[in-house]
Amino acid sequence: MNILQILPALDVGGVETGTIDLARYLVGKGHKAIVISSGGRLVKELDKIGARHYILPVGKKSVFTVIRMIRAVCDIIRNEDIDIVHVRSRIPALTAYIACRITNRVFLTTAHGYYKKHLLSRVMSWGRFVIVPSNIIAKHMISDFGVPYDRIRFIPRGVDLSKFKFRSPGTYQKKGFTVGMVSRITPLKGHSFFLKAAAILRKNIPDLKVVIVGGAAKDKYMGDLQMLTRRLGLTKTVEFLSAREDVSPIMHGLDCLVSATITPEAFGRAIVEAQASGVAVVSTRVGGVVDIIEDEKSGLFCNAQDPKDMADKILRLYRDKDLCAKLVINGRKRVEENFGLDAMMTKTLSVYEEALKAVNILVIKMSAIGDVILSVPSLRAIRTKFKDADIRVLVGVQARDVLDGCPYINGKIVCDFTGKDKGVSGLWKLGADLRKRCFDMVIDLQNNKKSHMLSFLSAASLRYGYDNGKFSFLLNNRIKDDAPYLDPIEHQFRILKSAGIKPADKHLELWPSPSDAERIDALFQENWIKPSQGLIGINVRASSRWNSKNWPPKRIAELCDRLAKEFNIRVVLTGTKEDSFLTEKIMSLTASKPVMAAGKTAVMELASLVKRCRAYITPDSAPMHIASALGTPFIALFGPTDPARHVAPSKNHVVIKKDLKCSPCYKPGCSKGFKCMSGIEVEDVFVAVKNILLKNEEAV
Repeated sequence: MNILQILPALDVGGVETGTIDLARYLVGKGHKAIVISSGGRLVKELDKIGARHYILPVGKKSVFTVIRMIRAVCDIIRNEDIDIVHVRSRIPALTAYIACRITNRVFLTTAHGYYKKHLLSRVMSWGRFVIVPSNIIAKHMISDFGVPYDRIRFIPRGVDLSKFKFRSPGTYQKKGFTVGMVSRITPLKGHSFFLKAAAILRKNIPDLKVVIVGGAAKDKYMGDLQMLTRRLGLTKTVEFLSAREDVSPIMHGLDCLVSATITPEAFGRAIVEAQASGVAVVSTRVGGVVDIIEDEKSGLFCNAQDPKDMADKILRLYRDKDLCAKLVINGRKRVEENFGLDAMMTKTLSVYEEALKAVNILVIKMSAIGDVILSVPSLRAIRTKFKDADIRVLVGVQARDVLDGCPYINGKIVCDFTGKDKGVSGLWKLGADLRKRCFDMVIDLQNNKKSHMLSFLSAASLRYGYDNGKFSFLLNNRIKDDAPYLDPIEHQFRILKSAGIKPADKHLELWPSPSDAERIDALFQENWIKPSQGLIGINVRASSRWNSKNWPPKRIAELCDRLAKEFNIRVVLTGTKEDSFLTEKIMSLTASKPVMAAGKTAVMELASLVKRCRAYITPDSAPMHIASALGTPFIALFGPTDPARHVAPSKNHVVIKKDLKCSPCYKPGCSKGFKCMSGIEVEDVFVAVKNILLKNEEAV
């Protein structure tokens, strides 16, 4: 693997040291390690281990610099043939994220801090996986930045145990008692509270020595601490030391390490280094520290911003040698079990391997129920090509149940453009949700303005669809919609083929559950239908919007009576709740009184009902596709639409259509009395049903 790490600078610090450690491990395992930063004293360590470093101002907070760096990072990614870009800081992350989208590379982040909730921090949540060093940071990224739990990878920071040699209790004799802090010198680290605690300790511990190690981000703050030191009378007690590349000698000179941090932090590297060295630890109970220290077992907790409590805990260690020895021994043991460098590197490499194998695919099909059913062959083909991919389908609320039980997808994302996703703000929020899922590829089977916008807002590197003028410029892999007379499945297959996917077959599928079948059984029992009784289903209407597709109710009533009379078969009338008035009208015109099921079935319950039918009669509508998916023979009544473009694939079906000069017109209304549908006679449909029943009997 070729791994690129990006961070602002390579000066001394936990993040910087971890970057060097990881680069050393990768090179040792035969991988290529590349680092981009603005430089620093640790660059020479990269040269020693054979890693390559590029100096770029990726940490500079300037919009113009970020834009300029995008091209530079893209060039490095391509020239070094990078597989994974691993980012550890927010400013470089924005540049790296865009570069990864452009070059189609894997983008990973490690959340090293407890970030404030603002726009710039959100980029740290966009990694394929988000590595966190502690549970509190995991909860923070999930609750405050909406990172899905399945994208979190927990990897505590590790220390090189060979560098931090363990000093057993009682083996090191020296005068006095030395307490230290090793951290960046910033207000968040709580140095002022530590100094006030030291003033209390000086009154109780002879020969007390205090060491503060670290670089100051701002000279003024360092000056304030030095002034506080003089005011507390600690000038001869406290020694300020600059940041060190190797703090192991410092650790071996301490009797107690203090972490006085006042706000949640991702981890506590200095604490682990101290425990590895055999140094007792006192720490404020904040942030990721709670994952490192077991209070009273491997360290002592004190209250944040409470110098007296801090001093009391340090005094306990000074006075109780047995307690101190217990904490030291348990601390080293806990580090060996949980925070070794090798364990951290092995887990990180596993995440890299997982990220390269993982492919996240979004399929967009937000339209009506029938259209979503017609997408099943495409979903099957995508799964065949990408066996291990995480495949999600964006569906409309109306068709949300259609893909229940589908073995070709990992889940659905339901949108509602009349409700929660309404308007520009709703579309933007939906796009933000898609970005959180880190899709690599979008296959747009909807191909309208909204779907093309959502494809773009998902920030997927690969976006496939039709170049049809409906904001299709937002797709970066598009084909002309210039092949006439294709059926709807073949129309989708053209997009798949442009993505290197080779569809095998067009047969439809649905997966009604046992509970769906039980509800249909209950409906049949209410209507005195025996399990062995033959049934024929009739879908009474295509839709309220497409009156031109509907067969006259009087014809349906005549057909019901004739089927009941000549075949002794029960007819079941299906439809939506809006169609109930129509079924009641049909009932009033019949002598046979068919079963009324309109408005009484959900989508998958209707599928269970259709599966029980010996034949199913329907105009051009979703139930036609349901019948095809369940293998039920069907008779499709066509008028204003072209069956060559819409009829569902099936081995046993009949299309009835009257050839008129004005058909197909694709008009919902008609000024000529709907002759294309009213011209279909009861005899036409009856003969078609009769032939299907006879064919089925011969097959048996």
